[in-house]
Amino acid sequence: MLSAGIRELKNNLSRYLGRVKRGEDVLITDRGKVIARIIAENPKKVALMQELKSMVSEGTGLMPTTDLRGNVIKRVLVKGRPVSEIVIEDRR
Repeated sequence: MLSAGIRELKNNLSRYLGRVKRGEDVLITDRGKVIARIIAENPKKVALMQELKSMVSEGTGLMPTTDLRGNVIKRVLVKGRPVSEIVIEDRR
């Protein structure tokens, strides 16, 4: 991840924005402390967040309270024939 101080960012804003367009994140620092982050806008993600916010305002949805990206179901390897083959065989 790229980082830049305020003065560096101000003097080279076009260059940093070009890198953001290519998908890089830029951390903005002030005296060595991170104060902000610039990320490329993802139209699909923006539309999804707008839909989620409208659902919350209508009372039909809730905003997530935890980050679930790390909770991935791990694949389990089972010996024998695949279940799909057994189901196809049973349908015949």
